[in-house]
Amino acid sequence: MTTTLRTAGAVARLLGEDVGRSSRFLVPMLLFAAVLAVLFGGDPGPLPLPWAASALMLYPVGAWLTHSLAETEDDVQRTVTVSAAGGPAPVTIGVLMAGSAGVAVLSLLALVWGTVASFSSATVGGLFDGLCAHLACGLTGVAVGLVFARPMVGHLGWALLGGLAFVVITGTQSWLPPVGTAAASLGTVRGGIGPFGDLVLAAVLAVAATALVVRAERGWSGEWADRWAERWVALRRRMPGQG
Repeated sequence: MTTTLRTAGAVARLLGEDVGRSSRFLVPMLLFAAVLAVLFGGDPGPLPLPWAASALMLYPVGAWLTHSLAETEDDVQRTVTVSAAGGPAPVTIGVLMAGSAGVAVLSLLALVWGTVASFSSATVGGLFDGLCAHLACGLTGVAVGLVFARPMVGHLGWALLGGLAFVVITGTQSWLPPVGTAAASLGTVRGGIGPFGDLVLAAVLAVAATALVVRAERGWSGEWADRWAERWVALRRRMPGQG
């Protein structure tokens, strides 16, 4: 496990450097910075209310950033990376680590910006809830970005369309954890499992998404298709007049 994590860390740095050179990170990060500028540019109101919007915005931004990390290499480069890393697990974990690091940086940016803009209303409890809510939304976005990328979705257009639809549908439901309830807990609607509970759930989802992608990389989709093909052939043989 230690070797896998060490290799994943090296992959995370490699992918981060690739994304940095390609400037793919600029659009989602500039978009998030623009949202923060609008939220905290004038009179944002008492904290943690303004953080509800920035936490919710971190959901699609985290998905976008992670998708960029997962797709930064072409098929040949990815095959070489997987081979050099000793399998798909370190590579997928590396994408998870790099995406989570980006989400953590943006979460801290939102907290610092909001605290400076509304210092008089900042409290330790509010800061903790704000951090947990931002990380919960961001990590859920990381999970979505992992799933809606290779090898789960091979076609770029379908990946973007499916990811966008999923984010819009799940992110606009205030009752749905972890994103909806995390953002709502910072606003006027209280309840649910709380920001920390949403963070724990988001971490579980990110780990589950990583395991799913690793399984798919190892041929899960091919095995699934072969099994159903075998069942279909067996069923046709049992049908009258077949065989």
